[in-house]
Amino acid sequence: MNNDFYYKFILPEKPLADFVENIGMIHNQSDKAKEVILMPDGRVDLFFLESEAAPFQIALIGLETVPEQQNIPPHTLAFKVSFKPLGVEYLLNTSIAGLLNSAKYLPQDFWGITVDDLKDFDAFHEKILLKLNALLPKEIDERKRQLFDLIYTSNGEIKVQELSERIDWSSRQINRYFNKQFGLSLNAFCKILRFKASLEHIAKGRLFPELNFTDQTHFIKEIKKFSGVVPSELLKNKDDRFILLTVLKEL
Repeated sequence: MNNDFYYKFILPEKPLADFVENIGMIHNQSDKAKEVILMPDGRVDLFFLESEAAPFQIALIGLETVPEQQNIPPHTLAFKVSFKPLGVEYLLNTSIAGLLNSAKYLPQDFWGITVDDLKDFDAFHEKILLKLNALLPKEIDERKRQLFDLIYTSNGEIKVQELSERIDWSSRQINRYFNKQFGLSLNAFCKILRFKASLEHIAKGRLFPELNFTDQTHFIKEIKKFSGVVPSELLKNKDDRFILLTVLKEL
């Protein structure tokens, strides 16, 4: 993090933590665009943003399966909510199957957030927490809660068959649910979570597989698939282009 490019993330408490990964902000205070590489991380982001080049906008960004280079325009301020899959279904009440590697703009009055709310992140955080907690469902399908608990605690290293047996939900139904709701298979989502967990190791300089990769070659191939570069290049993180890795280094 530097004076020109600032970011902040706050983790929610239970029970909201089952649905939301974090609430954060990104501010490019520079007169220049900031080049960043967005990597798949298993999250769905709801952005409230404005810049000198564009008026206030609200955008929903679906799950990503490939790295994407983007330029954040000068003087861009963005507040965001990063959802876990359960949050998409139960708080946003929508399917994002059609938003794989893409995004859509939402109405400017969505959730009652306006451009004035971008003046103070702490006030935004309090306001969005009230909204999110008000949307928490009284009941959810416990199979889905168990499903994601097992996926996350295993860093995606759990087979569909084992999941099926442990939560009494057929493999076919699980995959149908994932494809219909999120636009990708369970296996594809699990690989993204394994990649994200591997980033924590790379951020600490450990450039070898610690999770269930076949060998070093397989590890390098998977890291390059989701980041666009090999692990050693990712660790260098030239110009802090990989924001997620920069955050992990600071934890």
